[in-house]
Amino acid sequence: MIAIDGPSASGKGTVAARVAAALGFHYLDSGALYRLATLAALRASVCLDDEAALAQAARAMNVEFRAGAIFLDGEDVTEALRTEEVSGAASRVAARPAVRAALLDRQRGFRRPPGLVADGRDMGSVVFPDAPLKVFLTASVAVRAERRHKQLMEKGMYAKMTDVVEELELRDERDTSRPVAPLRHYPDALFLDTTGIPVDEVVDKVLGWWRQRASGARDPARGA
Repeated sequence: MIAIDGPSASGKGTVAARVAAALGFHYLDSGALYRLATLAALRASVCLDDEAALAQAARAMNVEFRAGAIFLDGEDVTEALRTEEVSGAASRVAARPAVRAALLDRQRGFRRPPGLVADGRDMGSVVFPDAPLKVFLTASVAVRAERRHKQLMEKGMYAKMTDVVEELELRDERDTSRPVAPLRHYPDALFLDTTGIPVDEVVDKVLGWWRQRASGARDPARGA
């Protein structure tokens, strides 16, 4: 079990997916579950301030992950989940304690042999607190904004860099200040700032940490 947490656009999703592929492990994009709950709520015209209704939508949704695609109630919603409307609203939905509680068991259900790499904002602190390897990835706001802006442009979605920076800062504020499972670097998670580091090097670093844990070797990054 490897838990990788970090703020939006820190590279945790790309790194987690590559680490999982290298190890032959399953992969959980926990953010996708919150975006699915958000999309389900939006389609059902649920008010995003109605916590009970949001939690019910999260519990009732029929979700499938297959062949790299994500299905909601039998419909391929892979692209729909990445729209700015869903992404922006998801951080509001994810801040609701009842929604997080509704999705907790679903997330834990992904943990099965031969192993799991999960990325999110509370994977190591709440969902998988006993994970033998916990990693916290981050990067400067400027670098994260550049990554997000590039993603949007590649999708044909125009966005001003200043707007992207502002949105990232708002998401960071919501994620770090929410009362339940706030985003933060906990002492038992290895910290890695990916600013200026190629993704291949980040992946190799995490794999090295995992091999150390798996072999029971002393970890110089933690002194234990």
